[in-house]
Amino acid sequence: MPPALFSPFNLRGLTLKNRIMMSPMCQYSVDAEDGRPNTWHFVHYVSRAVGGAGLIMVEMTAVDPDGRITVNDLGLWEDAQIPAYARLVEAVHAQGARIGIQIAHAGRKAYSPSLRPVAPSPIAFPAPGYRVPEALSVDAIHRLVEAFAAAARRAVAAGMDLIELHGAHGYLLHEFLSPLSNRRTDAYGDPTRFPAEVVTAVKAELPATMPLFMRISAVDYDPGGYGLDGLLERLGPLVAAGVDLFDVSSGGNGPTGPEAPYPGYQLPYARAVKHRWHLPVAAVGLLDDPALAEHVIAAGDADLVAIGRGFLRDPYWPNTAARALEGGVVQVPHQYHRAFPHAFLH
Repeated sequence: MPPALFSPFNLRGLTLKNRIMMSPMCQYSVDAEDGRPNTWHFVHYVSRAVGGAGLIMVEMTAVDPDGRITVNDLGLWEDAQIPAYARLVEAVHAQGARIGIQIAHAGRKAYSPSLRPVAPSPIAFPAPGYRVPEALSVDAIHRLVEAFAAAARRAVAAGMDLIELHGAHGYLLHEFLSPLSNRRTDAYGDPTRFPAEVVTAVKAELPATMPLFMRISAVDYDPGGYGLDGLLERLGPLVAAGVDLFDVSSGGNGPTGPEAPYPGYQLPYARAVKHRWHLPVAAVGLLDDPALAEHVIAAGDADLVAIGRGFLRDPYWPNTAARALEGGVVQVPHQYHRAFPHAFLH
C-alpha cells in the first residue's frame, strides 16, 4: 500500500497527485522590480514540480504596488503581469503538478523606503526599520477589497489552479484580525469584517471548481494578541464567506514567537482548526522529515503538508521522501529515470 503522503487529494475541481505542497516563500529576487516572475522564479518553481510536488504555491504576491514587503516582490496589480504567470503555470502543469498563488498586501510590514505602509491603525510593527503606517480610511479599505478581487481575476486568467489569501504573519489581513494592530472604533474594528469582505470578493471571481485557501496565524504569541480560542472563533465568518482550506501557521504580528520551534510544533493548531470547522487544512512548520510528514497525513492531523525550507535544500524533496518511505514511488520525468532503481519509479 502506498504511503498516505502520496495519496491523491481532491477539493472542489482540484486533484493533486499527492499531499505535498511547496510552501510559499518570498524570493526577494533583485530583478523583479516590475512585479513579474523572472527567470529565477521560473527555474525555482518548475524545478520543484519536476521534483514531484503535488502543489506549488507561488510566494506572497501583492495586489497593489504598495502592498509589497520590498520592491523586489511579485505582484498582480495590472493585466500586463498576467503573461509571465501564464508561462509559469504552463511549465508546472507540464510536470503533472498543480499551482496556486498566494495573494496579499503587506500592510504595515511594507519595508522598502519607497513603499507606503498602511494598516488598520497607525501602529508601527515593533522592529527596527518599520515606519508608522497610515490608518486606512473606509474608502481605502473598499478599494483594497477590489484590489484583491482584481488580482484573483488575473490569477484565474493566468490559469492558476487555486488562490490562497495570506491572512498570517503580520500582513494586512492578519493586522485586521489581531488586537495588536487593529484598534479601530468604526465597523472595521470588528476583526473579521475586512478579511471576510476580501474572501467574499475573491470568491466571486473564482470558478465554482476552483478552491480558495487561506493562510492563517493560529496564535499571536504576544500577550496582547489572540490565542487559539480567539482564532477559532474568528474563522467562522471566513468559513461562511467561502474559505475551502486553511493553511495553518502562527505568529508574525509582533516581536514574540515560539520559544523553541521543533518539528511539528504547529500541528496542534492545524488539528484544532480541522476539528473545529470540519474543513481540510494544510500543516506547516519543520515537517521535512519524511516519516513525520507521512504521520501527519496518515493520522488525519492535516490533509496537506506544506514543505518550505526542505524544498530550498532539496528541490526533489518528494522523491527523497518516496525513497525513504516503504511503498513510496518516485515521480520524475523520463529523462531522469536512469538515476533511480526501476522498483522506485512510477
